[in-house]
Amino acid sequence: MILGRFSYKGKLVSGIVEGRSVRISSGRHRGKRVPLEKLKILTPSRPTKIVCVGLNYRDHADELGMPIPEEPVIFLKPSSASLPHGEDIVIPPISQRVDYEAELAVVIGRRCRNVSPEEALHYILGYTCFNDVTARDLQQKDGQWTRAKGFDTFAPFGPFVVTPDMVPQKMEIKLYLNGKLRQKGSTENMIFSVEEIVSFISQVMTLQKGDIIATGTPPGVGPMSPGDEVVVEVSGVGRLVNRVV
Repeated sequence: MILGRFSYKGKLVSGIVEGRSVRISSGRHRGKRVPLEKLKILTPSRPTKIVCVGLNYRDHADELGMPIPEEPVIFLKPSSASLPHGEDIVIPPISQRVDYEAELAVVIGRRCRNVSPEEALHYILGYTCFNDVTARDLQQKDGQWTRAKGFDTFAPFGPFVVTPDMVPQKMEIKLYLNGKLRQKGSTENMIFSVEEIVSFISQVMTLQKGDIIATGTPPGVGPMSPGDEVVVEVSGVGRLVNRVV
């Protein structure tokens, strides 16, 4: 299934996307079929936290000349950084360079803690597209990542959640900047698999329903400027579009 969250007639609703229409699955409009263009797309979940994995693609590590990590390198973005499909990424005035990073994201389906890699898939609701927006100059200045990656609008994800039964085993991840291909990679180049990542993070912190795990970016990260259109595309998952202001 393809699942989404929307605003419809001023109300928050959930629904199942079926082509260009949505079958509403919550509230007083439950069961009603509505054309997609009559709905405002929201982030497909409301995470309590956004957990990101750094340096998780072999070709990206090669690009940076960095050694392969022995275990996942994780960091957090605040939920306040969440941004839906179609909304604007805002460049803060204190940064002179803000980069895109296309990623596959995992959406947690139910609370979990201390799960094994073999159990991890049972706790995944599905997958979505993610852009790990980063103020690169502030990241280098600070020597750590919280400020550089934590600004409002710096965690676009969506537009929908695609359940695991619809997702191919190997996914291609692309990023287009103003229609030009800038990033291209495949999940087969991941250093740590989705199952390993979910298990690893669950040993550190309790994962709640709706939490987002961004699984790392392939090679080709680069800067964005006001007026740019940024598209993250994950095969079998969707297409996340945002503009930069």
